[in-house]
Amino acid sequence: MPVSEGGRPGLLVVGGGAMGTALVGGLLRTGFDPGDLVVVEQRAERRHELGGLLPGVRIEAVPEEAEGAVVAVKPADAEPACRALGALGVPRVLSVMAGVPLARLAAWVGPGTALRAMPNVCGLIGEGVTALCGGSAEDRAWARQVLEPLGELVELPEDRFDAVTGLSGSGPAYVCLVVEALEEAGVLAGLPREVSRRLATRTVAGTGRLLLEGTADAAALRAQVTSPGGTTAAGLAALERRAARAAFLEAVAAATARAAELAGGH
Repeated sequence: MPVSEGGRPGLLVVGGGAMGTALVGGLLRTGFDPGDLVVVEQRAERRHELGGLLPGVRIEAVPEEAEGAVVAVKPADAEPACRALGALGVPRVLSVMAGVPLARLAAWVGPGTALRAMPNVCGLIGEGVTALCGGSAEDRAWARQVLEPLGELVELPEDRFDAVTGLSGSGPAYVCLVVEALEEAGVLAGLPREVSRRLATRTVAGTGRLLLEGTADAAALRAQVTSPGGTTAAGLAALERRAARAAFLEAVAAATARAAELAGGH
């Protein structure tokens, strides 16, 4: 874990939004000393809220020297945030912003080392998956310690990050669409909406848990619950007639292409 030296905080988190707050909260839950953390947030109202959400953590309006920093601001605010950290001489700067490539981060940070991570919203409860690239093996080991509270990590070359964005970055929205559709289908079939919502949500959540903790992959588990000529087979046949599988393939491809466009447009 990063630790403070010479009175400097061990970790500066620039951006007190959902992801920055989730990261700091996770670090605190895993034993990180709140005295080694500083959150930088420009909005006064949000600073006041963070004071209650993150007890013991210093909340400031402007960045300061630190042993390392995470940048969790909107991409439009990326350049001034990174340049400020570079001017302060922060040795390692880890971005969790979508669509900002390493080359641009490195140019803004200057002599410090830039790293890039792509988390997803599931990291808010420590169940996310994050891709990581940049820096040396030592730098990435540092970043892994910082990102561990968000969930699982994978190291990938940066030229795979658009695909990561299209799959796991945007993926929670696809899953939510499935839950919405299942809920509506249950209502149309005669279930009360609240019951249908619970059935749909728990079914999707439980299936994900089973895939993570069980021994069967998705194809094998699907086969296990599909009896020949049964109800599940009838439902799957309807989905295949509607090209549900192809729709998901196209969704990930479209999101990947859009991620590449955004990265090239900054």
